[in-house]
Amino acid sequence: MKNMRKNNSGFTLLELLIVVVIIGLLAGIVGPKLFKNINKSEVTTAKAQVDTFVKALDNFRIDTGRYPTTEEGLSALLNSPSNLQGWNGPYLKKNVPTDPWGTQYQYAAPGQHNDDYDVFSFGKDKKLGGENDNTDIGNW
Repeated sequence: MKNMRKNNSGFTLLELLIVVVIIGLLAGIVGPKLFKNINKSEVTTAKAQVDTFVKALDNFRIDTGRYPTTEEGLSALLNSPSNLQGWNGPYLKKNVPTDPWGTQYQYAAPGQHNDDYDVFSFGKDKKLGGENDNTDIGNW
């Protein structure tokens, strides 16, 4: 009989463990930096959307002579409030989006930060106020 040799070309358990440890170390180094950039992009998106609302609200005021009331809210940029002269909208191309954290943008007229109105997002914590990553993002 011939001597048959097995061809063992697979990986050993030790080699697999070393690869898993290396991947874990890389994820531990790269992961936090990646999530930091995600938070920065969410804030940038919220600021851009607030700026879009400000421009639309200014156009609303130019056409109608006033800003929407708190009760009318941002939906007045899409649908004409009843008995309003001069409305020439819609002032937004799409429906009012939610903020990057999934909550509705807030609108108040008159505002606490500005005389005419405030439009803002509660931020990451989804609550009024906050600091650092949880700060409100608005037109002030």
